[in-house]
Amino acid sequence: MTKIVFNHGKESGPWGLKIKALADSAKNRNFAVESIDYQDQMDPDARAERLADYLNEQHDESVLLVGSSMGGYVALANSAHPSVVGCFLMAPALYMGGRVDFDKLSPRGPVSVIHGWHDDIVNWQNSVKFCQRIAADLHLIADDHRLVNQLDEVVRDFEHFLGNFK
Repeated sequence: MTKIVFNHGKESGPWGLKIKALADSAKNRNFAVESIDYQDQMDPDARAERLADYLNEQHDESVLLVGSSMGGYVALANSAHPSVVGCFLMAPALYMGGRVDFDKLSPRGPVSVIHGWHDDIVNWQNSVKFCQRIAADLHLIADDHRLVNQLDEVVRDFEHFLGNFK
């Protein structure tokens, strides 16, 4: 069975509004879910190392990574790990510093990104640049960085993405 591992943003927590909504949807589709707590760590590369350690402990288990904002950075930083089967990203913090070279990264499995046109924290054009390079799905919506005003649309996109793993 594929496990879904959620990675929250810089100033949110492991069970914030978006992650809870997506986790409930995933559980209803019989996926196992987990959300890693990074609240004690503000460095994106240290968070990525924490996720790498977690993934190394998931012996032969398929993992779908979900990340929001800095959690999107963390997920993509680990997207080439052998246990990873895909990534669903929300307003991912791409091309904003850190050790990951998004111009060379080759994720395993499908990647889907949803980003708000009105995001004033992470430029939506960074998602366009990355998705264009790897030919990933990209959905730009009328929302801001938090993506909570269009949460139903985010959940629908996530549910559609989960169809790749049944």
